[in-house]
Amino acid sequence: MLDLRPNCECCGIDLAPDTPGVLICSFECTWCAACAEGCLDGVCPNCGGNLERRPVRPVGELQAHPASTARVFQAGLHRG
Repeated sequence: MLDLRPNCECCGIDLAPDTPGVLICSFECTWCAACAEGCLDGVCPNCGGNLERRPVRPVGELQAHPASTARVFQAGLHRG
């Protein structure tokens, strides 16, 4: 099951579980659309893999399977 991490690892912006346009790699590194398209050029800087749209977990499932609250942030990665 996906973690649904709560923030962009590049700029730190909050990303709710239902935020549209969030992108992830196969390791679930999580990026907002602006950073994914801008700073990262569509490539995960951690694994070198491509970024895909993160699915939205239905609201009813969030109660039984909540999103992660663990924030991951890479200081110095954002170049904008």
